Order: sequence, then C-alpha cells, then structure tokens
Amino acid sequence: MEIKNLKKVAKRILSAIKSKERIILYSDADLDGTVSLLILEETIKNLGGRISTIYFPDRNIEGYGLTQESLKVFQNQAPGLLILTDCGIGNFQEIEMARKIGFEVIVIDHHEILNHLPSASIIVDPKQKGDKYPFKFMPACGLCFKLAEILLGKKMSEGLRQNFLELVALATIADMMPQIADNKIFIEQGLKTLPFSFRPGLRVFFKTFSLRKFSLREIIQKIISTLQITDTKNNLTESYILLTARNDREASKLLEILLKKSAKRQKLTRALTDEIIEKVQQGSSPIIFEGGTDFPLSLTGSVASRVCNKFKKPTFIYNTNEERTRGSVRTPQGIDSVQALTHCHSLLEIYGGHPQASGFTCKVENLEKLKQCLIKYFSSK
Repeated sequence: MEIKNLKKVAKRILSAIKSKERIILYSDADLDGTVSLLILEETIKNLGGRISTIYFPDRNIEGYGLTQESLKVFQNQAPGLLILTDCGIGNFQEIEMARKIGFEVIVIDHHEILNHLPSASIIVDPKQKGDKYPFKFMPACGLCFKLAEILLGKKMSEGLRQNFLELVALATIADMMPQIADNKIFIEQGLKTLPFSFRPGLRVFFKTFSLRKFSLREIIQKIISTLQITDTKNNLTESYILLTARNDREASKLLEILLKKSAKRQKLTRALTDEIIEKVQQGSSPIIFEGGTDFPLSLTGSVASRVCNKFKKPTFIYNTNEERTRGSVRTPQGIDSVQALTHCHSLLEIYGGHPQASGFTCKVENLEKLKQCLIKYFSSK
C-alpha cells in the first residue's frame, strides 16, 4: 500500500530537476517542518537540482503556514515549483494567490483535512480522501523521508539514510506523534546511531552533554527543547542553521547561543503560564481563552499545553496586534480542536492542525465573537 500521490510528487520533482526549473522550498518553522525541508533540500541537491529559495515564516510576525506576506518576498521567483512541507492543507487563499503569481504548488502535509482541499497541483496528506495507506499519523518529515527514498533510490547511501532517520526520529518525538507503526520504526532506527551522528549540528549536543553525565533520553530532550522553537533569521530557522553547520566549531558557537535563548524562552513560558493559572483558577467556563500583545506567538503552543494539562480544558492562547489575532489550541485527549474551529470557521481567516493541537488566525474585531462561539460549542457537548 502506498501513500497517495507520493510517487506523483517524486516524478514531478525529477522533471523539475531535469529541466532546471526553479524550486522553492517552504516549511513550517518547528522541528518537524525544519527537518522536512532539510531532507528535501539535501535530496534534491544530491540529484543536481537547483533550490532557488528556502523560506520559513517567522512565527512571531507572520504566523503559521503559507502567508501572503511571504509570497510577496519571493514572488519574483515565479514561474517555479513551490513545495510546501508541514503546512498548506488549510492555506486555500494563499495557494490560489501563489498560482496566480505563476507558481505550481505541491503540498506535503499531515494535518487534518478541512472542508475541502486547496487548489494545489499535487497534495500528499495521508488523511485525504482516497489515501489507502493504513497509517495516518506520520509527521511531515516522515513523508519527506519516504519521498527521499523514492527520489534517490539506489543513490541513497546507508550513511545518508541513517542520518535522515536520526533527524526524523527527533522531529517525530518533538511533534508528539504516536510512537507506533512507521513512527516507531523511525524512532528506533534513528536513535540507534544518534550519538555517533556525522552531522555536526547533532554531534555537538553529545560533546556538550556527555553520555557519561546525561542519559541518551535526557540529551534527546535537550536537543528537542533547544530546536523545537527557534528564532528566524533571513527566513531560516536557527535550528536549520545549526543542523546545516559545516563543522563542529561552527556548530558549537551556534549551540551556545541557542541554549541561552532556550533558557530565556522556558523562563518566559513558565511566567506566562503562571499568570494564566492565577487568572483562571476559579473560572467556570468550559474553555480557557487567554492572550494579549505580550504573548509571543512562538510560545502560545507551549503555554497552551501547560495550561491544558493543568485544567484539562480546551485551551486557546493567543497573540494579538492591531489587526490580527493568532493563537494556538490544545485540548485534552478525545476532544477535537479542529472540529471546534471548523464549527466557528466563519469567524476565522486560517485554521487547522491536529485534533489535540491546532492553530487559528482571525481579525481582532472577531476575537470576542470567536470566544463566545467556542464557549457555546463546548457548553453543548
């Protein structure tokens, strides 16, 4: 059984490489998105392809997924093949805009399918109608790894395959995917060689946190906590910059900076979480709906997870500015956040994700209406 359209995407990419078309790689800025893009980039370059642009949206400025702002940045690259990884399945307007600019769009995503599919040329998402692949909970990086296997075939060396698996293992754990079926294989095979990785950006963690002082599990957690949320510089995530470092010296300098930033981020996450816990301690609402201008968008997911774990209620944590509100949603097991957002979709510009972890964007004037719509939805459950 094959993942729907995966071979079709491989054929289209090989055609683009052969005809020297421009290829633009665009991905979400978390570790799954970073690893997805990295695997595709290194695969295409191994085959002699030309990557004209790599782009990760800045979560604190642009939010998630394909954005109209980002399209303006690289619209001069059209015509070309625009490949979206770990995003795109809910970007209906943006993909239509990309097509009008002159891009052919491919989506490789693993998030929930909404009311319909975007107008991309080819879509890979195991959750789409007609996909008979039995396992539906693979991360985007797992889909890109399987695509790389098709693209490279016998050209994929054992060393490269193993290194890709190391990255996929970390991103699968970071994205909190169920550790069963394909994911279990990714994790078991990837972690097996992780301490001996040839990639400087991974090796440097084991030099910094020796296995003599820390267990493998502890080091894995340090890698994930450091790389899952990073700043974006010149449209590249700092996790991508570290994972593509050319040598140990370069990687060590970058890691030192990232560890300091990660510590500050964790401190701010704890402070924002405590602030919300104190505020809603006695609340009777079926949901928690909190945020403001002082909530960095990149931290809304982490804060929402902690608050949701504490109160066992659907939790909506948002960042807002003069025009837009962007937020993260976390729900207890068995409560589908995407279904809830779909119920209130008329108030939203963009939304989507996983049942237990999703995100949304709405206009500021619709924020209170959205809150009331969600309260009504969950009150009736």
